[in-house]
Amino acid sequence: MIDQQTSLRGGAAGIPVRPRTGRFLVLAVVFVCAACGLVYELELVALASYLIGDSVTQASVVLSVMVFAMGIGSLLAKRLRGRAAVGFGLLEAALALMGGTSALVLYASFAWFGESRFALVGFSLAIGVLIGAEIPLLMTLIQRVDRQDAGGAVADLFAADYVGALVGGLAFPFLLLPVMGQLTGALVTGAVNAAAGGALVLWVFRRDLDTRSRWLLITVYATVFTLLATATFLVDDFERAARRAVYGEGVRVAVQTGVQEIVLTGTGQGSLDLYLDGRLRVSARDEYRYHEALVHPAMAGRHRRVLILGGGDGLAAREVLRHPDVGSVVVVELDPAVTRLARSDPALSGLNGHVYDDPRLTTVTGDVFTWLRSERDRYDVVISDLPDPGITASTKLYSAEFYGLVAGVLEPGGRLAVHAGPFGSRPATFWTVEASMRAGGLSTRPYHVEGRLVGFAAGPDRSTDSSADRSEAPHDWGFVLAGREPSVRLRLGPDTPKPRSLGERELVAAGQSAERVRRSGALPSTLVHPRYREER
Repeated sequence: MIDQQTSLRGGAAGIPVRPRTGRFLVLAVVFVCAACGLVYELELVALASYLIGDSVTQASVVLSVMVFAMGIGSLLAKRLRGRAAVGFGLLEAALALMGGTSALVLYASFAWFGESRFALVGFSLAIGVLIGAEIPLLMTLIQRVDRQDAGGAVADLFAADYVGALVGGLAFPFLLLPVMGQLTGALVTGAVNAAAGGALVLWVFRRDLDTRSRWLLITVYATVFTLLATATFLVDDFERAARRAVYGEGVRVAVQTGVQEIVLTGTGQGSLDLYLDGRLRVSARDEYRYHEALVHPAMAGRHRRVLILGGGDGLAAREVLRHPDVGSVVVVELDPAVTRLARSDPALSGLNGHVYDDPRLTTVTGDVFTWLRSERDRYDVVISDLPDPGITASTKLYSAEFYGLVAGVLEPGGRLAVHAGPFGSRPATFWTVEASMRAGGLSTRPYHVEGRLVGFAAGPDRSTDSSADRSEAPHDWGFVLAGREPSVRLRLGPDTPKPRSLGERELVAAGQSAERVRRSGALPSTLVHPRYREER
């Protein structure tokens, strides 16, 4: 509890404004600091999910470490209550610099060292300590301004703190992230944090500062603003350098959409790479092996109407439209920027055979799970070309409930083909996908295809000449063919266009190889009990 004698000794006479105005200004700073603090937390969670993956784990690490550190900060703040104004001023300067530059440092550690986990924990701990020390010092300051009882001060401070957290939590996804991006957004937040803390101490509580303390704070804040402004000015150059470190020198397109970051490297069909949120999705060097194995087994049978879930790059649609008797193709893609690039980028549209110019193809923008819940049409073939099942945001798209929805849009005798992750390196994930499909009411035929030349959907291709690194990278793709009837067969249709990499004999052998190592007892993943964990 705040020492009431400290409040009564200073009184309101020590500040240049009326007590009620001073109290309002302190609460306004509490509001701003709370908003900035939550932005720092969300920025760490978002960037860690992007750089490391498995957003549930990263959110748990960041939040638990920060809450623990806030407790430590609250205890350490007791030592500063005797000089609360100076202590709070230095605290906010450190928090503004630490929080404002945290995204830059995390991204730099990932880009140049390939690892950001230690930086993540370090920033979570340091920022948590600084945030935790704010409230005890602010409680001392507000009682210094207004002779209010401790209970009333606590209520007012926490009310302003919680409302500020609400504003910060909403500003991050709806304003800072889409308008400024993670790096600039964090730097601007740091500047706002420093401005609020510095103004409170250097104006409202300036009479509490001796000359030495005042010049110390002025120098510190001038340094913080200079560093944040310089970093903001250079952030574009930093991003370009970091992207080159991650993706190589051939970056042509780098777009941050409301859904994800899209990066295209290479200029020709033999060098084109497409990255989504830092993960390699398409490489022109081996994509045809993947897309032929995904699409053509499902096309063995009636395939007049085809639904593609994901696949906005148009490459699965390219394989579907190689069958001349296809009447219509519907592509449901979450991010319209992907389909725009697939239409307009010369290299990517050349790779997909300009499928978006085909009148048989229709695109729908939306979340595939939500879209399936309201879809009433039926399809002969459904192709699930979705992000890897180990990515937390995709977990619901590999759940038993999702496959139940897919089964509901299949015509009698219809087939579903699913990419289920690397078969050899992630067998637990693969067989969980297969079990989830069976739990959704489908009969399944698992298979896998060798010949993977580069990492696919497993993060930026940061392989070295180390044979150990190459041996740990995925060398195959795992798929599951399914249908509502037990008679579904793993085969190629008689009218299948000649594949470049997959024949009837190879497909049968791929199914037999998968069945020989079938894992019994795998449990399905559901919405309320997800069983996937990303391995990066």
